[in-house]
Amino acid sequence: MFTPKGRFGWYELMTSDTKAAGKFYSDVVGWTTREMPSTGGMEYTTFNLGEAGIAGMLTLPEHTAWVGYISVDDVDAHIEKIVEAGGKLWRPATDVPGMLRFAVMSDPQGAAIVVFTPNPAMPSPERPQPPTPGTIGWHELHTTDLEAGFEFYNKLFGWTKLSDMDMGPMGVYRIFDEGDHKEMGDGGMMTKAPQIPVPHWAFYFNVDSIGAAVKRVESGGGKVINGPMQVPGGSWIIQGQDPLGAMFSLVSNKE
Repeated sequence: MFTPKGRFGWYELMTSDTKAAGKFYSDVVGWTTREMPSTGGMEYTTFNLGEAGIAGMLTLPEHTAWVGYISVDDVDAHIEKIVEAGGKLWRPATDVPGMLRFAVMSDPQGAAIVVFTPNPAMPSPERPQPPTPGTIGWHELHTTDLEAGFEFYNKLFGWTKLSDMDMGPMGVYRIFDEGDHKEMGDGGMMTKAPQIPVPHWAFYFNVDSIGAAVKRVESGGGKVINGPMQVPGGSWIIQGQDPLGAMFSLVSNKE
């Protein structure tokens, strides 16, 4: 889980049924699952590509959703900075022995994030790189205040603006770079649509083809909420909901 500071490095699903969710995402995205030794009575399952961990999940039915982990060099110092900037602390800094220290927070507009510092001694098998199916292809913030939201992530994590796209009635779509200088950027930010109840981060999982993945979503009991649609750059995307209620997104270079 080694991740340069200021970048998303882990993704976590909170769900009411890890067995059912594990089967759904394994079928749709191509991950395998691995149950980890219990820590403090908490059962934890990882999603993997080969030997490399990509994401994890735990039973937390009152908060069925995906959340992203952003790597920092000092969790406790970042808690103070985030609170000073208007964010909130929801779970105090906690150690997972031999692995990481983390804290659950939200940005000033209310989107949940986790800040974490990995243990340098923790084994970290090399991960496949996007657009390999099963990797994370895009990060998207739906917020109530685009300018204030971007300023927060710029100041706290060093993210920079690559470009703004005019989406007409939907407003501006801002493409940002986490610091790895990808040509297309690492994600986008936008003012959330009125029908979206709360600010949140959405994560796009790479799949072999959008058409084939849609069939797997539907046969697995999930729903396609939006799409398929082609986006600038040529990729195809959908937004969906898994059978337990969590929202997710898929992206592919193939229709």
